[in-house]
Amino acid sequence: MRSSLSLGKIFGIPVGIHYSWLVIFFIVTLSLSLYYFPSRYPFWSEPTYWVIGISTSLLFFTSVVTHELAHSAVAINKGIPVKSITLFIFGGVSHIAREATHPSTELVMAMAGPLSSLGLGVFFGALWLITHPFSEPLAALAYWLAIINVSLAFFNLIPGFPLDGGRVLRSIIWGITENYRRSTQIASWAGQAIAYLFILGGVIIIFSGGFVNGIWLAFIGWFLNNAASASYHQAVLRDVLQGFTAQDVMSRNYSIVPPELTLGELVRSHVLRSDGRSFLVVENGQLAGMVTLSDIRGVSRGRWDLTSVSEAMTPIQKLTLINPQENALTVLDQLEEKGYTTQMPVVEEGRLVGIIGREDVLRFIRVHSELGM
Repeated sequence: MRSSLSLGKIFGIPVGIHYSWLVIFFIVTLSLSLYYFPSRYPFWSEPTYWVIGISTSLLFFTSVVTHELAHSAVAINKGIPVKSITLFIFGGVSHIAREATHPSTELVMAMAGPLSSLGLGVFFGALWLITHPFSEPLAALAYWLAIINVSLAFFNLIPGFPLDGGRVLRSIIWGITENYRRSTQIASWAGQAIAYLFILGGVIIIFSGGFVNGIWLAFIGWFLNNAASASYHQAVLRDVLQGFTAQDVMSRNYSIVPPELTLGELVRSHVLRSDGRSFLVVENGQLAGMVTLSDIRGVSRGRWDLTSVSEAMTPIQKLTLINPQENALTVLDQLEEKGYTTQMPVVEEGRLVGIIGREDVLRFIRVHSELGM
């Protein structure tokens, strides 16, 4: 989770806050403590405004995490790994390792978040009813959280990709047409149409005197438009790979180095003379491991001439080995799960035949595009 602060793990899922979210936390806290609560409850003390404002912001943050955890829980239950959850300026996102393989799975995963937000809205609404007679600050906190959670649920149900409602729309069209790419295209078009409406609404609000609100609404529209377009491109990529195997996508151009070579020799004779980022280590004709630029950086430069490749490499037992007949989509999912900097050796009956990384997938897609395939 680059550019984010780690908060630890919840149910084994790493949770982090992108730096942009800190801006939102600051703005929400100031808005609640200096404007919203003072305008509605003018007889509170100054410390009360800040205590309730900060507490409300923290519970709002907890609500967003709960929304994303609901998505993640369903994904894990369906056998789809979840790499992390990151909160950023527009809310939160679950980094799911791969897409759903069936419309019903997509539907359940998409609905889990809004339903959890609705559930939280009901909970805080009940808390408001309970606390209203004897604690105005607690009731005010609960009321705001009830409204915001219900609003979050309905906003996410807008039928435009990549919002949850857009995923629901895609799952329904996918189930009817049995065409993943076509359903993603339609949902993305809906997402872009809604994004343009947001931008138009923002422009109208700006010229009506609401500059800050207008800019914010237009910015949300811009973000949704980019996200919808990117999601469709991802679907196209997966569609192009349909029916191909690792053998079709892999590169046969890879560098082999012996295990006794020192890191200094590796850098001087291989790294600096090529654009390779990983090197396969072969001993007695058998793959023993792989050494990458990250492995080299993990050793202090002063010890490069004293450290052998075998000491710095990732041994074969820890590598992800790919069978040449494995489905190319499965390979893509594994790359997404492990990170796009990963490169995976392709091995057939113990014999090294190729390597697959992000660049190889992109090259395969580019060549197909240039050939009009």
